[in-house]
Amino acid sequence: MEPTLWKGDRIIVDKMSVRFGTINIGDIIVFRAPVNVKVDCGDSVTDLVKRVVGLPGDHLVSKGNTIFVNGVPLDQKWSVWPTIGATPIRNVTVPRGHYFVMGDNHANSCDSRTWGTVPRSSIVGKVFLKIWPLGSIHWY
Repeated sequence: MEPTLWKGDRIIVDKMSVRFGTINIGDIIVFRAPVNVKVDCGDSVTDLVKRVVGLPGDHLVSKGNTIFVNGVPLDQKWSVWPTIGATPIRNVTVPRGHYFVMGDNHANSCDSRTWGTVPRSSIVGKVFLKIWPLGSIHWY
């Protein structure tokens, strides 16, 4: 999730906002890692942190370094390294009850482009506060 979150950062996750609220484009979520993460990404983590870039029913595609959601360029108002890299988004329609997620370092992120969308039932919560390092406390 660099440059937003770095290895070693500590975050607070709001579980209630997912259970009783909504998930929006731009939200940073924590979710149970898909089974293919170990094989596809070489990572044996149990939970992942990524940013939501597509909601149920949205159509996504990338052209060059631009992500289009329903035909409109995604306005990434957050810190991001925008180079898409070698794995483009290829005409994806997000299924009902699922979310398309990406890391903020698009070129080096193993995300929905590789292992598919995230079911809402796998989402643990939304990141709402970075508490460590102390000099980098930030609300999301």
